[in-house]
Amino acid sequence: MKKIIGDACHDYLTKQVKQELAFSPEKDFNEWKGQVEQKLFELLGMDKIEKNVCPLNIEIEEDVTLDGYRRIRFTFESEKESIVPCYLLIPNTGKEKYPLAIMLQGHTSGFHVSIGVSGKDINDHLFMGSGEYPDRNYFGLQAVKNGFAALCIEQRGFGERVTSRHGFWEGACQFAATHALMLGRTIIGERVWDVSRAIDAMSNFDMVDTSFVMVAGHSGGGTATFYSACYDKRIKLAVVAGAFCTYEHSIMAVRHCVCNYIPHAYENFDMGDLTCLIAPRKLIVCGGVEDEGFPKEGVEIAINTAKQVFEKAGVPENCRFESMPCAHEWRESIIWNAINEEVAKIKKGK
Repeated sequence: MKKIIGDACHDYLTKQVKQELAFSPEKDFNEWKGQVEQKLFELLGMDKIEKNVCPLNIEIEEDVTLDGYRRIRFTFESEKESIVPCYLLIPNTGKEKYPLAIMLQGHTSGFHVSIGVSGKDINDHLFMGSGEYPDRNYFGLQAVKNGFAALCIEQRGFGERVTSRHGFWEGACQFAATHALMLGRTIIGERVWDVSRAIDAMSNFDMVDTSFVMVAGHSGGGTATFYSACYDKRIKLAVVAGAFCTYEHSIMAVRHCVCNYIPHAYENFDMGDLTCLIAPRKLIVCGGVEDEGFPKEGVEIAINTAKQVFEKAGVPENCRFESMPCAHEWRESIIWNAINEEVAKIKKGK
């Protein structure tokens, strides 16, 4: 009988694609960058999301002083009928203002793991430091330890914002993502919008210095970090861990959550090309050499393109890659060493 290969057609078509907006050193950089920006925002559905904007309607729900920091829980409305719960952690070292670090979790039981607080889900034990990858947790506390005001937001489809139609984890992100697609949006675009509106909300907190904004995240949080930096130019430093790779080697080759996908993206560009929307600002990419979801080969191809893009933008030093000796993990010491070195350069005007 004839051998049937279910993936053969898609694999063939993938090889035939000539991406319309791929980087080329021969292209006029600024003109190309403008075309990439317009197309990405269109595919993310940002125009539709922006039309549903509303006042922030910030409400403080908790304000407590803990050992080494102050914790404020508040909510804001990113768009009509979209309430975003947040934790803002402020170091108590006596400074008047602190630079802002927005810390984005990936697929966990919610943003509470970033502040070291147990949530309501039965799966919390998987994410609270007792699991295989404890560094993936406590992102907010790590930022405070390194002198930042840490903003931890609950991303759409996670934790307190899980769909009411499904329980946690199984089907949660997928349902929210496919629902967004039916409305001409993407959940990536919605998460990007929430990050941007969260930056807007920080003007209501005097102790936060919004002249410096860093966004950092791992896995799904790294994906949201990357596209947020492409969208919002107020982000001075983007730290993308366990998420940066060619589409062909990652989300088109390995099973991922639906929330990673942008319709028609591969026809136009790849992740390395999109770094033109971050340059000349700073980008740190961190990848585990044994990460099966974002394989080393695809990461190296994508980072090579990114380095060419930053070279063309005249700031090759602003694109940094940290190879980590691990699988799909966030390695605290490696990542924060890179962050602190780049922040020091920014302070020196480099």
